[in-house]
Amino acid sequence: MSELRPKYVTFDCYGTLTWFQVGEVTRGLMADRIPAERMQDFLTDYGWYRFDEVLGAWKPYVEVLKASLERTCRRHGVPFRESDGQVIYDAVPTWGPHPDVPAPLKRVAARYPLVILSNASDDQIMRNVALLEAPFHKVCTAQQAQAYKPRMQAFEYMFDTLGCGPEDVLHVSASYRYDLVPAYGLRVKHKLYVNRGYEPAIPYYGAHETTTIEGLASLLGV
Repeated sequence: MSELRPKYVTFDCYGTLTWFQVGEVTRGLMADRIPAERMQDFLTDYGWYRFDEVLGAWKPYVEVLKASLERTCRRHGVPFRESDGQVIYDAVPTWGPHPDVPAPLKRVAARYPLVILSNASDDQIMRNVALLEAPFHKVCTAQQAQAYKPRMQAFEYMFDTLGCGPEDVLHVSASYRYDLVPAYGLRVKHKLYVNRGYEPAIPYYGAHETTTIEGLASLLGV
């Protein structure tokens, strides 16, 4: 049984708990403009442009999706339709959890207060949280923090909201670039990387690693 006893278990939501399907939705929207053999490159570029868009001052998430899609279309020399960004944004609240999430998450919730720190808008996130089927102590969004991860301001907002410090949490994420690298910079000692194949592991940053939320439950001895 692990000796980890955090005050809070904090999570990234989309990709880590919720099955993040922006690639699938975008693939369908762009099928009339991007040949199949170029589609994966388009989706990869769209992911990087989304990351770039959240590094500056906060703006509504729908604008992040639209601006990054427009830049990706420009790079690939295809027409941009602003309505596509809205379609992606509207789809987000309909996405449910990865299959491995609900059962072990409920067991963890019975022992520890669960917290989400998400790059979501307030009008999206609670529908996704309800589909996770576990009780959450607090849900913090980029809209509330006025900053997106990986900016440290987002994490600092969460700590201030909880009245705790980096030493009090176990932060769980499927992304090093959005979550685990800035968490390391803030001296979050306890981190768990849920390797869902989105990014390579970077052992230097000192996170435990699992492939499912069952691994989190095992780490906490529940």
